Amino acid sequence: MPDSGLSRDPSNVIRLNLRDLSQLFNSMDPSPFRDRDLDPNAEEFIASWARELPPSEELKLAVTLSTPPPPERAAETSEAVRHYFEARAENKRREFRQLMRRGRVSLVIGLLFLAVCLTIGNFFETMAASPVSGILKESFVIVGWVAMWRPIEIYLYDWWPMRAEWRMLRRLSQMQVELLQAS
Repeated sequence: MPDSGLSRDPSNVIRLNLRDLSQLFNSMDPSPFRDRDLDPNAEEFIASWARELPPSEELKLAVTLSTPPPPERAAETSEAVRHYFEARAENKRREFRQLMRRGRVSLVIGLLFLAVCLTIGNFFETMAASPVSGILKESFVIVGWVAMWRPIEIYLYDWWPMRAEWRMLRRLSQMQVELLQAS
């Protein structure tokens, strides 16, 4: 495990110190090494560090190990880590697309419901000029706009954190991974 200079550039390097390579991966996952999930604590550590780094910089992961791993595991580690984050990025992309689809359906349903409520409200207003008809009209207007809450929430607030997470996972799927021996 040669030192390729990662330790000299701290601005975009995520540093992880472990006893051995098995701590990086989920020990309960029976998948082949390349397809194993990362340990949840290791994943959260890597992801939280990546969120703090500038999005324009290429990421690097420097894993310092006290116990050297078997050579075949060391050779597969970089690909296994990138593969894991690729799969997570693809899942997040699918979630994002589902959210946008749900937003479109919610918007159509909300607009149709709003139109029905406004029509019913106008009907009550034209039927009689009584205080009750005014209250009914305003009630339908309010209910119609409340029905628009979810699509508005999706398109104003819900999409951008999910998109940011997806982009961060894509960055992690392309990062260089290097195993270093503890001194």
